[in-house]
Amino acid sequence: RYLLEQDFPGMRIGPEPTTDSFIAVMYGDSEGNIPGNALVVDPKKPFRKLGRFGNAFLNRFMCSQLPNQVLKSISIIDSPGILSGEKQRISRGYDFCQVLQWFAERVDRIILLFDAHKLDISDEFSEAIKSFRGQDDKIRVVLNKADQVDTQQLMRVYGALMWSLGKVINTPEVLRVYIGSFWAHPLRNTENRRLFEAEAQDLFRDIQSLPQKAAVRKLNDLIKRARLAKVHAYIISYLKKEMPSVFGKENKKKELINRLPEIYIQLQREYHISAGDFPEVKKMQELLETCDFTKFHSLKPKLIEAVDNMLANKIASLMSLISQEESNMPTEIVQGGAFDGTMAGPFGHGYGEGAKEGADEDEWVVAKDKPAYDEIFYTLSPINGKISGISAKKEMVTSKLPNSVLGKIWKLSDCDGDGMLDDEEFALAKHLIKIKLDGYELPGTLPSHLVPPSHRKPFQTVE
Repeated sequence: RYLLEQDFPGMRIGPEPTTDSFIAVMYGDSEGNIPGNALVVDPKKPFRKLGRFGNAFLNRFMCSQLPNQVLKSISIIDSPGILSGEKQRISRGYDFCQVLQWFAERVDRIILLFDAHKLDISDEFSEAIKSFRGQDDKIRVVLNKADQVDTQQLMRVYGALMWSLGKVINTPEVLRVYIGSFWAHPLRNTENRRLFEAEAQDLFRDIQSLPQKAAVRKLNDLIKRARLAKVHAYIISYLKKEMPSVFGKENKKKELINRLPEIYIQLQREYHISAGDFPEVKKMQELLETCDFTKFHSLKPKLIEAVDNMLANKIASLMSLISQEESNMPTEIVQGGAFDGTMAGPFGHGYGEGAKEGADEDEWVVAKDKPAYDEIFYTLSPINGKISGISAKKEMVTSKLPNSVLGKIWKLSDCDGDGMLDDEEFALAKHLIKIKLDGYELPGTLPSHLVPPSHRKPFQTVE
């Protein structure tokens, strides 16, 4: 709702878990709903394989179409509200985690939403996060309603969230958490406004880059699936080879299923496969229970060779083709909705702050603090209206900024490149130090509005 800046059919927002269905929010010329059963038989939609989850799921699945600019670039899958307490013990009637896993394998980004007031991860949420295993690079976390607490409480909430996530997601890397208030209402607590704006910008940039990376992600998934298919072929052919031709088939099958961890190790050594390429042992054992091992196929070395050839040679040429195509096409970014409010104008991120302060003013922005800077300048014994680099250094190092930063400030401030600073250049250096100490980034080159008046080139008049 926040990203689209409009309601979509089937939307309900409330403090309780309101959404009881999976809603695919997609672009359409007119507003409307398509129910799940009709959706999975539509050849134009990518949901045909969801039919295997049965009617209980399809009755809780729908596509919401509307003519919104944002949806021209991305589609959004809104999942049901996560249950907790007694409610989660009542079955949904379909395998919720399996459905989440199906979507997780096919989407570009998974966003986990947390509320600053309700941080506990319920059993169902924990299971849902575990179903995203193997898709860790796609996961982002949003800590919403952060304006409802003050800075001290927010620090504790953030710490508690990271601790809770660390217990569920078993990865050494820390997940990226975006903190903010993602709705169009006034902030309850404004002391962290700058943080919320920066976090929202980062999240928008992450989402806006998705269309550009879609082709590379599909190629990445193709490689992943090819490696998995190869490993499955090795496992299946080994099980087939070990089966007796006549008697004791059932006993042998049970023995092989129990020995699966050992078989994995044996195949790793024999074919030099990474342990991370093998399917999960428990899940594989469950699936093998229902299979007839005698109907498995033997290994076909020519097919394995073809996959190896594809991974070693064809993928590289595909990558270069994608790069060429991307460079020839205009950069596609997500536009419309909330994304348009941050593009330009005085309310764009960072406008009027840091090095951008004074960009739309006629007067030199440094002038308001120049009298104070002049007092310091004249204590440094200027000669012919200028101070040497040594004198400037003595004053500049009092900021305690590292030499690499001070060196950049010197380069930006010494407008005429004579190795000395006049009073205006010195005032500019002090202004840039203040910008850095306030937590803003320095510009790569000096913006025109920061150039000291006496160093500005006069306008040439054409007669």
